[in-house]
Amino acid sequence: MKFEFKELKLKEEGSWFQRTLKSAESKRTVIAVAIGAIAGFAYFYFTQGQHMATMPTKEIFKSMAMGAFFGFFITNSPCARGRC
Repeated sequence: MKFEFKELKLKEEGSWFQRTLKSAESKRTVIAVAIGAIAGFAYFYFTQGQHMATMPTKEIFKSMAMGAFFGFFITNSPCARGRC
């Protein structure tokens, strides 16, 4: 008895960037980074921003970047992926 197999050719849909953005993990990471940045701004505003006449842009971006980093780290750390 002889088996015959046909070659299956799979075509990738879209570019690497589009496939990456459509994955559930990437969406979760982007959402966590955005929430972290908002939380960083809120932290700055409620701890230092209310007492200033003008809020320095540099300090706001530092707080937002730190919050975004924490959001990224929480979703992409080894413990978040079950590898602790």
